[in-house]
Amino acid sequence: MSERLLPTSLKYMDQVVRCGSIQAAARDLNISASAINRQILLLEDELGIALFERLPRGMRPTSAGTLVATLARRWRTELGWMGSEIKYLDGENRGHLRIVAMDSMANGILPRTIRRLRREHPGITLEIEIVTPDAAGSALVNAQADVAIAFNLQPHREIHVAWTSSLPLGCLVARDHPLAGATAVTLQDVASLPVVLQSRALTIRRYIEAHNDWMFQKGRMPVVTNSLQLLKALVAGGEYVALTSELDAATEIIAGEVRFIPLRDHAAETQTISIATNTRLKLHPIGQITCNALERDLSGLLAAMRAGGSNGQSF
Repeated sequence: MSERLLPTSLKYMDQVVRCGSIQAAARDLNISASAINRQILLLEDELGIALFERLPRGMRPTSAGTLVATLARRWRTELGWMGSEIKYLDGENRGHLRIVAMDSMANGILPRTIRRLRREHPGITLEIEIVTPDAAGSALVNAQADVAIAFNLQPHREIHVAWTSSLPLGCLVARDHPLAGATAVTLQDVASLPVVLQSRALTIRRYIEAHNDWMFQKGRMPVVTNSLQLLKALVAGGEYVALTSELDAATEIIAGEVRFIPLRDHAAETQTISIATNTRLKLHPIGQITCNALERDLSGLLAAMRAGGSNGQSF
């Protein structure tokens, strides 16, 4: 119902922005390119401004076009929320929620939360995309997501942090590694070992690089990867160590497969994990239900990990 209430011209215009051309948008929407072009021309005529630059190989939105596309996405989001609110008033916890999350959540809390919601609120459907922390913030601001679970979210007037927890920066090692029994390590300790490091797409890597550029001299970092699963596999193998947050390997820490050792360097600032929503858009009941479930499961995961999952504590 709610999608049909979005004006056709805005729907077509937003799809062209997403696809980069009228022809690609027409294929996605299964309608003629001329129909899309006609709606865009009518919208430009009504607004009195060009929404696209017509290029030889596609369409690029102007500043006005980007603004209109953002407003169209917010409109679509609010229409979805309206449908959920109506169902809630009718006694149903039904609706669709879009979540953006980090790679470490995929084998951490997300499966548990999804199963919980399925049992307790079967009318809630979820769309979950794994993104970088930077992309998570952008998705919220641009109304492309309802809820974000992200590391180190940057303050923004359109982002409301519903819950947050501090995460110490530390060293991840195999359970039988020589450092496994240490209570703390320094960057100097870590730098003398083979290190696998996350790529610059992640804020934690950029933070480490900005504050400790001496570690990134040519040849010091033998492996750099954007795959968290590869990083953890290399660490569990015993030869490599990694600089990261404890939540990146929570499942493996609880299982006793790896150890997390905090850094004691004064310059090592605490990282954060947050659950956030858009301040401009009212969070409907299914969104609040989902945020509460995520908070409960994240808090439980952190508590189990810090209590020492390998010593009998489970999650």
